[in-house]
Parts: sequence; structure tokens; C-alpha cells
Amino acid sequence: MSSPIEISKSIVLGVNQPIALIAGPCVIESAEMILEIGKTIQDICKKRGIPYIFKSSYTKANRLSGDSFRGPGLREGLKILEQVKGKLGLPILTDIHEPSEAVVASEVADILQIPAFLCRQTELLEAAANTGRVVNIKKGQFLSPEDMIFAVQKVRNQRNSRVMVTERGTHFGHRDLIVDMRGLMALRNTGCPVVFDATHSVQVPGGGGGLSGGNRRYVPILAKAALATGCVDLLFLEVHPNPDKAKSDAATQWQLDKLENLLDELEPYLKLPRLHTENGAL
Repeated sequence: MSSPIEISKSIVLGVNQPIALIAGPCVIESAEMILEIGKTIQDICKKRGIPYIFKSSYTKANRLSGDSFRGPGLREGLKILEQVKGKLGLPILTDIHEPSEAVVASEVADILQIPAFLCRQTELLEAAANTGRVVNIKKGQFLSPEDMIFAVQKVRNQRNSRVMVTERGTHFGHRDLIVDMRGLMALRNTGCPVVFDATHSVQVPGGGGGLSGGNRRYVPILAKAALATGCVDLLFLEVHPNPDKAKSDAATQWQLDKLENLLDELEPYLKLPRLHTENGAL
């Protein structure tokens, strides 16, 4: 059974807690947009009693093309995320890409996220762990869910037990991802809260001619399937006011004005009982 993780006085994550939402735009495009998105999602979640954690990246280090937009950078990006935290009172999740970023990012972020491509980077995991912040490790597209326990142990070996693990699809051929729902049971067996990333799971990496393509229309069905396993404690959605014009992940981000309808559609699945262990015990 996963151990509960306290993010704030009002948000505790774990099997016996309400399913939380991690949501926000892929990367910071402007302070105004970030605050607008955060406030809108906050209001939507408050009406539904859904615990909400704001997500956006200050930089994207793993762009396919060197010409792709990467964000405002560490210092400027964290200033913007600090506004979200201060003005809206929301907990913050953001990516880190190098060990040197961990301490600086932890001054603002409540959760440090390890990108999927970097999930085996020992020094990065250790640096995140040593901040004492919650560490969310995204499962690499190349990694079996059973092997995620080794990434988790790298964090726990630094005396930090506040770890989450995220499913975001596995490479299937050169330009497609597939979600094996059995893997969510294996991730449950790490003893960590489990996150399902419904928007990155519909990516077509490199399928946009130097950009990542994707199939946004599959987000609802994958989210329902993942929640129905009983193994998911948090749902992850990248959300943008105009996804087709987004500067990153344009093909997969969910449209902000359609988020309420999506959460209403998912409501019965958010209330399903959850499994405590891999062997199916409730």
C-alpha cells in the first residue's frame, strides 16, 4: 500500500485520499497566461472537490528540434511560478533537468518532476531527493514499469520517502506510444502514489516534422481506462487555452474551455474504489 504524501494542509495524496489533478500548460509562455489558466482550473476543481496541483515547466530541455520554443528559463520561470503560488495559493509541480537546478527550483516548487527521458539519471534523482521536496518520477518510454522501483530506491536511499511515479506511455515502434494498463498495477507495487499522464500518453513522438505529434481525442478514453484499474491516485493533464497555437505539445494539450466537460465525463471513474496492492486487494 502506498504511503500518503502531504503536499499542503488541504492536499494529501494516496490510496485513501481523493484523486488529485495535476494540470497546467506544458511550458510557461507568459505570466498572464499562466495565472489565467491556474485560476480557471482552480475554480473548476474547487466546484468539484478535486485537489489541484498546478503544473508548468520553466524550460523544456528535450525538444526534438533546436528551433523549438524552450520557455523563459530557470530564474524567470520560477518568478512566474512563484506568482501562481502567491496569488492563487496553489502547490506547484515543475520539471528539473540537471542536478544544479534542484535546490533553486525547490524554493518555489512543492513537487520536483523528473522527466521521462531522465528517469535513470542517478545524480538528478539524488539531487531532487536531497531537497526534501516530493519527487515525481515519470516512467521512461523505454522502461518497463517493474524497473521503476530502482529509480524510486535512488530517492529513498537519500532518506526521502516522498516519491510518486507516473505512467506516460511506452514506445511502440518508432513514432507511437501505447499504454499497457497492466503497468499501473506494477507501479502500484512500488509503494508510491501513482500518476497517470493522459496527455503525454497520446503523443506521437517526432510525428510532426521536427515536432511531437499526437491524438488528443484519445485522452478521455485512456483516462477512463487508467482510472478504472483502481491503481491511479492522480490524473495529469496538460491544458492550454488554444492548444493548436501552443508553443509546445500543441497536438496533445487539452483545451481549457473543454476541461469542465472532461472532468464531468470522468467523475464516475474518479469515485471508483482503488487497489492497495498489486495483487488486487482493496
